[in-house]
Amino acid sequence: RDFNERCAQCSEVNWGLTDGGRFYCRTCHNVIERTREVINAEAISNARIQTISKGLRNQKKTEEDWEWYVCEGFQLVLKKQAEALEALGVCPQMKDEILCNFWRRYLQKSQQAYCNRPTGEAVKALSVCDSSADMDSEPERPSLLHLLSLSESDGDLQTDCSFASSAGKVSENTSMCSGSIDGRLYLKKNQKEKLRMSMPMTLSFCYMALLWLREPMTLSDLLRFVVEGHIPYFNAYQHFPEKMKLYGLDLRIFCVESWPVYEEVHNKMVELAAFLDLPRFPDVTESCFLHPDMLCMKYLMEANLPDELHDWTRRVVKKTCIGEADFLTLTPGNKSTRAVKYDVLAAAVIVVVLKLLFLLDDHYEWLLSDFSAERNKNDKEAEGGPCFEFKKWYKVIKCSLDVEQKKLDEERAKYVWRCEKPLFYSVKKKSKVFRRRQMVENLQNQFGKLSGSVQPAERPNPSSFQLSWSEENTDGTCFHGHSLKGILQEKRGLLTALNPDYWLCTVKLCNEKMCGHLAHYKEVDFPQSYHFVLRLFSFLLRMQPSCIHEEVCVIEHKLFNKKLYKKPKYYAGLRK
Repeated sequence: RDFNERCAQCSEVNWGLTDGGRFYCRTCHNVIERTREVINAEAISNARIQTISKGLRNQKKTEEDWEWYVCEGFQLVLKKQAEALEALGVCPQMKDEILCNFWRRYLQKSQQAYCNRPTGEAVKALSVCDSSADMDSEPERPSLLHLLSLSESDGDLQTDCSFASSAGKVSENTSMCSGSIDGRLYLKKNQKEKLRMSMPMTLSFCYMALLWLREPMTLSDLLRFVVEGHIPYFNAYQHFPEKMKLYGLDLRIFCVESWPVYEEVHNKMVELAAFLDLPRFPDVTESCFLHPDMLCMKYLMEANLPDELHDWTRRVVKKTCIGEADFLTLTPGNKSTRAVKYDVLAAAVIVVVLKLLFLLDDHYEWLLSDFSAERNKNDKEAEGGPCFEFKKWYKVIKCSLDVEQKKLDEERAKYVWRCEKPLFYSVKKKSKVFRRRQMVENLQNQFGKLSGSVQPAERPNPSSFQLSWSEENTDGTCFHGHSLKGILQEKRGLLTALNPDYWLCTVKLCNEKMCGHLAHYKEVDFPQSYHFVLRLFSFLLRMQPSCIHEEVCVIEHKLFNKKLYKKPKYYAGLRK
């Protein structure tokens, strides 16, 4: 109150103090170098020492919690996820140049930042500020949106949050039953048109940035790395600073106790790209990892199928025109085209090729397998490798798939959703909470030793392949070098399947707008061989077989479009 100099920017005399004891203008938020002089009386009598305050003014202030907003918590989660992706080998530009700009644009579009003043219910959070509070008696901390910025070189982020932090003392009613200031309002407000932020949407942000950079990581890979713990998602709030207390309604926002769903993350990404008014994404060309030809090669290797099948997948991709850049590239807001699920598309192409060659009707594939086995028996040193036997491949894959699926189910059943870092809501209870957690862990270890339970395995190293097959094995479990000559015939200079028949999964596609799906899948309605192939790729992609089946139906209708919708010759006569 004794400092009467005018502000150099706005010429006003309206000064307050920051946490560090520095003066700042309440009108324009300009911070100057001057600090507050504190009179410190020591034990020496008749002595007065004037010192300059550096840091927090008293110990009581250090024990107080920070005031933070929900969007600040999500920003910290995005920052940690981007850093984890960089550690996995993603381009360093993702965090500071791509994801940061997407996040800024979202804050501006949702009117949480980079706007003059927030609208709607966000104003209610500001209306509870006590404008008559004495700012000198209790200065506020800087906004976390600046301290936890995705980019180290970012300037100050002018938001409603920073305005509230510097405008007055927030009432206790705003954070009732929550650690954040706007946790209660955040759960109450209806923001369907504004895409309210959620934990699954953080993965949508990450995938959108990966897609923009055309990184060699599909959405199924991203979700698998999340489940394996390589990317912060479950209990991501344990990375919050200690003074960002999280309890009550905040747990409903940031605590995740379910596995991420492919469809939800993908659909949110498409809606988010349209909401942000993003331009057309960079083209997905033939040299890009996300192109079907590239992904088919990857999944053929992982499914332990012959390399010669890649020629057939390329023929299907070319015939159906699903390898064109206009089809593969995401154009936000274009409702006339479906957003491509690159990994699902590649898996569906392989399934269609297997149906073309082996029919997968629980009868023809076994006849071909017996024929190939007899041929291999008679000609053991055939050129181009042994003929591919579907029955032998089925036995090898089923054995390995059952083991891996059982291991995955056990890991999910034993997964502990509780955070490793215990939550405590005051400094006084910190030691008590840690002692209780340590006691519980000691008891669990003792009971585990008595019961003879196996200790949880260490987190596996990240890998693009879940199933690996080596041609160096002498047990005959690798089929990469096997030949298809036993099931093909040459016709007019081209190799075609021995059997020209083909069965469609569905004759007519459903209306996606009416029922939400183009096709439906029930295991009892389809052959077991077809279901086994779907089950294999559903394990590799960590999704339901129905999602792959739907894409198979779409490709089939593209492939046999002329035959399906060909008008009969007598149609014109009937019209007359």
